[in-house]
Amino acid sequence: MSVGYENLFRFPPYTNSWRAMTGDWPDAPWIEHRPRRTPWRERLGARGGYWIVALALLMTMATSTIPTPLYVLYQRRDHFSSLMVAIVFAVYAGGVIASLFLVGHVSDWLGRRRVLATGLFMNVASALIFVGAPSLTGLLVARVISGFSVGLTTATATAYLAELHLRAHPDANHRRAQILAIAVNLGGIGFGPLIAGLLAQYAPAPLVLPYVVVALVLTGLAVMVLATPETVDTSVDRPRWHPQRVVVPVDARHQFFAACFAGLATFAVYGVFSSLVPRFLADTMGITSHAVAGFVAFTVFASGALAQMMLSPLKPVALLRVGSPTLLVGLALLATGMWTANLSLFMIATVLTGIGTGLIFRGAMSMVSDLAPDGSRAEALAGFFLGVYVGLSVPVVAFGVASGHASVRALMLIFVIVVAMATMVSVRSVVQRSAARVSSPPLTTTGLSHPSPAPATNLVAYTPTTNDHPDRESWAMAHAPGNDRARRRAHRTSKKTLASATSASQSGKCDKECGDGQ
Repeated sequence: MSVGYENLFRFPPYTNSWRAMTGDWPDAPWIEHRPRRTPWRERLGARGGYWIVALALLMTMATSTIPTPLYVLYQRRDHFSSLMVAIVFAVYAGGVIASLFLVGHVSDWLGRRRVLATGLFMNVASALIFVGAPSLTGLLVARVISGFSVGLTTATATAYLAELHLRAHPDANHRRAQILAIAVNLGGIGFGPLIAGLLAQYAPAPLVLPYVVVALVLTGLAVMVLATPETVDTSVDRPRWHPQRVVVPVDARHQFFAACFAGLATFAVYGVFSSLVPRFLADTMGITSHAVAGFVAFTVFASGALAQMMLSPLKPVALLRVGSPTLLVGLALLATGMWTANLSLFMIATVLTGIGTGLIFRGAMSMVSDLAPDGSRAEALAGFFLGVYVGLSVPVVAFGVASGHASVRALMLIFVIVVAMATMVSVRSVVQRSAARVSSPPLTTTGLSHPSPAPATNLVAYTPTTNDHPDRESWAMAHAPGNDRARRRAHRTSKKTLASATSASQSGKCDKECGDGQ
């Protein structure tokens, strides 16, 4: 069978020879005889790429919390105080916020695959800095890069998961990808301390081996991400770069801020567990095991992720109503367990606290997403995450500042009281305003009762004004704020005016007809 090589030199002038030889010529005579090869970057498929991206997000979040059970070792090595531990954690939160607002949205035009792989390689670089720069400066730089990578990866992977799930399962519920993204996010945050605690307790080189392991895993995942199909059309013109905008819904501003405040309270709990758990255990119960510290941090995040997955069918208001009392009970038991030095009670409190914070966070974020107008959901969520990451860092720094003036038990008791009050006030405000929005009737225009005109296609919408009304004074009084009595009086006046006008019209019409008949 002829494959058309006799037409090899029949390509048009000024055609690149390499394009012709490689088949990148749309009108090549032999192109019909050569089956098109699938690009190596798209051989994995949408279904396989969906789980690869989920695993990449899991490991990215795990890398961000690996230092949690290791802060005691860093303090011993570099001789810094608890305040510096809080600052190290705060610069990580600053890196996340900067990344979310500077580059968290660039994957919309650069492509999900490329940006996600870049974020993974940045996380690998931060792990190598942890290992290669054993000093306080290296620790700070590595935490900033890790935070920047987390912000870039979280925003990109969440959108990537939704798009790959839609491509693999066009008829499935799109909420599955959202639930998986949130669960993987929290699960990864808890998975990191568990790995680091076990390796630090039972393996050599506790400040080296955990980072080497995650660096190797992240490198392999970055290569596999490059094999997933792209879901963004990168051939279109790229818009001019701009930072992520923040939009607050005007018609639901109070409810929006209340939901953000609830999210801030939950992330304050997450921040304390992510940075200060080893010190709590050592100072109040005498437990110095890195594995136990990592397991406690894992428990609070894993229980929250599991609760979100099990109660995913509930609406945001229901999640808030269930999560708020659960969190309050957990915080009360948490303070009791620390004051009584009871590890069993402390672990029960950790589970309940994780469930409560997970449900409140999910409910608050869903509420903000529902309140945002179409086309501005990303901007509204950006404002929400700005608030929650402020809550992640500020209480931890406050703990570090106050640690030299009060005991850990006293500080934890104050923290529990503040978070409990913030949770009750914010959740109650969100629930009440949600109920008011649902029960309030739609707004209607108060005015004259005009007969409905015949349908027409070329009519312009008309709104009566003061000058158009036969009784201008009554109309102005009727439309004064809260003047219901004047409104009813104006309505009666308008009815009389319309009745008299109709009577006069009928009388005139009759006189004309009678005159014509005579």
